[in-house]
Amino acid sequence: MTSRPPTILLADARFAPYVLNSDFSVQVQGYVSPTFGLPVSQWPVTSVTPYQKHYGIDPGEFRAYLQPGASGAIFVAWLDEQPVGHVVVSAHWNNYAHVDELAVDASARRRGVARALLDVARFWALKRNLPGIMLETQNNNRGACLLYEDYGFQLGGIDNLRYRAIDATSRETAIFWYLLFAGSEQ
Repeated sequence: MTSRPPTILLADARFAPYVLNSDFSVQVQGYVSPTFGLPVSQWPVTSVTPYQKHYGIDPGEFRAYLQPGASGAIFVAWLDEQPVGHVVVSAHWNNYAHVDELAVDASARRRGVARALLDVARFWALKRNLPGIMLETQNNNRGACLLYEDYGFQLGGIDNLRYRAIDATSRETAIFWYLLFAGSEQ
């Protein structure tokens, strides 16, 4: 692969095969403790025996966003004619753009793909006059937290119980991030 920036296109019929043949897993080495007022680099980390976290991404979950006039959109990043990442964005009930999903194939990480996809989500939100973007990640994905902070998102909320119904012993915490556009800061 080259070092050219990714090309971002609306998803099409190639979306499902791309998702089903991609590796969106991350290696978890610890859990961060999100702390308001501290940069992510200073959040305490509880180390764990490393394990691979696999995300069960369903390409059909956002199928309606592929239709004209949909309330959301799916954008796919391409490098060297290969799909390598995607972002799903929609208008949320609270009037923010909501990143429903952001994923980059393991082979294409650290190549600007996630940032390019966030740029497109930002453009999508601005075209709709939305005041900002919100998204959620987990405390076992420090890399994503660092990315969002570096992009300009701010910590907006922490939910320690969100994943307990899936696994009562889960130590995963939901971390909510907000990118407020100029003039929308409160």
